[in-house]
Amino acid sequence: MPGPQTRGPRRPLSVRGSRPAARLGGNSRLRIGVGRVLLIGALVIAGVKLVQVQGLQAEELSLQAQKQRTTPIDIPAERGSILDRNGNQLAFSIEVRALYILPQRARKNWDDAHAKDAKKYPGTYEDRAREMAKFISSTLGPEVNGEKTDEETVYRQLVEDVTYEVLVSESEPAKAAKIVEKYPAEIGSEYRSKRIYPNGDLASNIIGAANWRQEEKPPTVQGILGLENAQDNVLAGRTGRRVVDTMSGDDTLVIPNTERELVKPQPGKSLELTIDIDTQYAVQKIISDYTKKFGAKNGSAVVLDSRTGEIVAMANDKTYDPTDFGQASEDQKRNTAVSSSFEPGSVNKIVTAAAAVEYGLFKPDDVLQVPGSIKVADRIIKDAWNHGTVPMSFTGVFAKSSNVGTLEAAQQVGQERYAEMLQKFGLGKRTQSGVPAEEAGVVPPLNQWSGSTFGNLPIGQGLSMTLLQMTGMYQAIANDGVRIPPRLVRAEIGEEGARSEKQRPEGVQVVSKETAKTVRDMFRSVTQSDPRDANQNGTGKSAAVPGYQIAGKTGTAQQIDQACKCYSQSQYWTTFAGILPADNPRYVVGIMLDAPSGAQSAAPVFHDIATFLTQRFQVPMSVEQTPYVQLQL
Repeated sequence: MPGPQTRGPRRPLSVRGSRPAARLGGNSRLRIGVGRVLLIGALVIAGVKLVQVQGLQAEELSLQAQKQRTTPIDIPAERGSILDRNGNQLAFSIEVRALYILPQRARKNWDDAHAKDAKKYPGTYEDRAREMAKFISSTLGPEVNGEKTDEETVYRQLVEDVTYEVLVSESEPAKAAKIVEKYPAEIGSEYRSKRIYPNGDLASNIIGAANWRQEEKPPTVQGILGLENAQDNVLAGRTGRRVVDTMSGDDTLVIPNTERELVKPQPGKSLELTIDIDTQYAVQKIISDYTKKFGAKNGSAVVLDSRTGEIVAMANDKTYDPTDFGQASEDQKRNTAVSSSFEPGSVNKIVTAAAAVEYGLFKPDDVLQVPGSIKVADRIIKDAWNHGTVPMSFTGVFAKSSNVGTLEAAQQVGQERYAEMLQKFGLGKRTQSGVPAEEAGVVPPLNQWSGSTFGNLPIGQGLSMTLLQMTGMYQAIANDGVRIPPRLVRAEIGEEGARSEKQRPEGVQVVSKETAKTVRDMFRSVTQSDPRDANQNGTGKSAAVPGYQIAGKTGTAQQIDQACKCYSQSQYWTTFAGILPADNPRYVVGIMLDAPSGAQSAAPVFHDIATFLTQRFQVPMSVEQTPYVQLQL
C-alpha cells in the first residue's frame, strides 16, 4: 500500500489568510475616493446655503422672523362664584370673546392674493371689508353691551390704517365663532371673562366688584373692591398657557387661528357666604327707606344668627352698581357697618347690666334711689328727662335708660372689672369676621382713664365701636353668655362641587348662662308699653312685635362738633340692638342711624326687620307674652 502523503499542518479558520492583496486594495481605494467626493460635495452645498442664508437672504429672513414668532401666552382661569347661604348666585363669571383684526396685515394679504388670482380674490380690500362688516353687524346686532357694532362702525374699524383693532370686547362665544369661521384669515377671537352681578346693587358693599383687566399679565378678571378683592387669590384660580404666533415683534398681536398648544387652567374656588339673599334684600330696603324718611346722613343694619354668629344680612342705605363702580362715590362704596365706628350711646349699658348681675351686685327687682343727676370727677351727668330722686327697679334703670342709675351701678362694679367686661364683649379690636375693611373701634386703655372717663363709658360715650361689634355684644347675651365672633364666609367650593367648610371660631364666655338669661329678661322691659302710666313705658316700645318677646336697648349718642371740639347738642347717632325672640333667641339685629333729623328712634326699624325675620324663617311665637314689670315705683 502506498504510504500516507505528507502534508503540513492545517491552519485554524480564525487565522486563515485573506484574499489576494492586489484585488482588495484596489476596491478600498475606490470606495474611499467616492466617499471623499461626496463629503466635499455636501460641504460645498452647506457652505453655499450658509452664505445664502447669512448673506444674500439675511435681511429678508430677519424681517420674516421679526414679523412672526412663536409666543407663549397665559390663559386666565375661570373665576369662582360668590353664593349666598342657599346657593343663590351673588356674583359669577361668563365667557365672552373679543373679536379683533390686524387691519394693515389683512389689507396686505388681500392685495397680494388679489394680485396672484383676481378671480378667486375679486375686488379691493374695501370691498372685502364691506362684505365682512355687513356679516359681522348682522350676526352681532347694532350694539353689544354699549359698543356700537352697526355696519358703518365696523367697516371703519376694518379699514383703519392701524396694526391692531378690537371690533367688540364682549361678544357671545357662539356668535364670535360664527364670524371667525366665516373669515378665518382676517378675524381673530380672544377669550375674555365678564363678571355678572345678577342682583344689581344688592349687598354690593360686601361683595365688592371685579372686572376684566387687559393690562394685567396675563389679562384676567381681578377683584377691585370688597370680597372680590379680599378673596381674589381664592376666587382667581390658576392660569393655563397656550402657544400662538404673534406679529411684528409685538407679543400682544396674535395672528388669528394660530393656537397650537394648550395647558388647561385651574378654575378658582367659589365662596358660600352666610348671607341670606331674601333677608339682605328686605333689610337693605328697610334701612334705606328709614334713613331717607328720618333725614339721616347714612344708616346701617346687621342681622346675626344668635347661635352661630353668622351674618345673615348686612346692609347700608348707600350702595352702588358693581358693573359700573367707577361712577360710585366713596360713601357709596364704603361698608359703614364695619368701616365706620361711632359712639353707641345707651346701647352700651348692657355692659353695666351684665357686670352688675354677674358679680352679684344687683337683682332685677332691687330698688335704686335715682337722683336727677350725678357727679363724676368734674362732670355732672343728668338723665334725658328732668326728675328728682325717684325709686327705680334695677330693671327700670335700663328700661327707662337712666344715665344716673346706670352710673350708680357701674361705680359698684368698679373700673377694673368694667374694663375687663368691655374686653370680653370684644370691643376695641376687630371681630375677624372676614368682612373687608373692618375697623377696630376705640376703647381707651384703663391706664389712660381720667377722672371723668368712668362717667362716660357706662353710658356709651368716650368709646367707639362698629355696628357689627355692637350687634355682637347682644349676640353674646342671646347665646347664653357665649360670644361667637361673627363670620361671613361659610365655605369654599372647589371643582366638581367639593365643599370645604370654614372652621367656626371659638366662642368666648362673657358671662354665665344664668346672667345672660337674667339680662335678657330685664331688657324685655325696654319694649314695654303701659297706656295707663307713661312712667312704666320703656324707651323702645315701638320695637315690640306682637306675639314675640323682644329684648333690646335704644341708644342716642352725641356726636362731636368739629367747630368747638365738644359734644354737639343737635347731631346724634341713634342706635338699637335687639334679640328675637328673647325667650328662645334666634336672631340679633343691630341698627345705626347717623344724625337723623329730630328726636328719632331706631326702634321702629328693628320692628320692621324683626317682623320680616319671623315670616321669612317661620320663627315660632313666644309661649308667653312678656310679663309686665314695674319700672318706676
